[in-house]
Amino acid sequence: MTSYFIYILTIGGIYAMLSLGLVTIWGQGGMVNIGLVGFFALGAYASALLTKAGSPIWLGWILGSIFAGAAGVVLTYATRKMRGDYLAIVSLGFAEVVRLVAMNEIWLTNGSDGVSGIKAPFKAELGDHFNSAYMVVVWLVVAIAAVVLTRLLRAPFGRALRAIKDDEQVAAVAGKPVLKFKLKSFFIGACITGLAGAMYAHLTSYIAPDSFVPLLTIYIFLGVTLGGNTRIKGALVGALIVVSLLEVSRFTAALIPGLNAVQVAAIREMSIALTLIIVMQVRSNGLFAPMNERAGSAIDVSSSGSTLKSAV
Repeated sequence: MTSYFIYILTIGGIYAMLSLGLVTIWGQGGMVNIGLVGFFALGAYASALLTKAGSPIWLGWILGSIFAGAAGVVLTYATRKMRGDYLAIVSLGFAEVVRLVAMNEIWLTNGSDGVSGIKAPFKAELGDHFNSAYMVVVWLVVAIAAVVLTRLLRAPFGRALRAIKDDEQVAAVAGKPVLKFKLKSFFIGACITGLAGAMYAHLTSYIAPDSFVPLLTIYIFLGVTLGGNTRIKGALVGALIVVSLLEVSRFTAALIPGLNAVQVAAIREMSIALTLIIVMQVRSNGLFAPMNERAGSAIDVSSSGSTLKSAV
């Protein structure tokens, strides 16, 4: 049972990293990224293939993160004239393209059979303590990412980014390079997402296209929405809430007699949806957003022109 809790906490940390990436892209940058799982997959496959080719694991993590970030920059630039629903649809299509490439390019990804035998850091040396050590490493990375993002988003860069989210035209008139800020935001968020994918690959030692379905993106959106999509701590708590709901509902649904596996899975999804509905009724902006914060508005943005002019 202890090993199970350690594994769940580790997955919770990976979900938290995904949530931080989504807060950066969507909550602060205002870009709806439904293709989050695509960047997660890119980081996972890049790190797995590099380490199987002989690269150190730490280098695989870094390069996997950068590769996902670079893909985010390309996608943002290609969709620079798109807004709202159109950007969401394109990002969703991007994630499906990544999954289909992983499914069909057998020479590279081994297709539906997946990539197995992915090295885990110091697994042989740590033995039975590997899972605990890896959990600590994951949450240490989460803590570092959260601190760095908090400082960055409180800096002039973050204030300008939120101003662009609120009114892109006003920010442009104030002299801010809107596209440049969007590219930076998507790069940072995609890098964190890709790093989460790389760490997931080395945790499970096996990845396949079926591991990167769009439902994972929905889970992360729910977690970020629960916590408040502009809040770093909200993203962390929301991710843990989603993981907890998934695991608790797994056992409670199984206790109901006469249900088959499909019905149990449906109840698990319903529990998450019901929780989201309740939270949205009570706190429409999320658990950690101020009660008087306008839905969808940016936080901590000064209305004066000096705020924009001080941006990076």
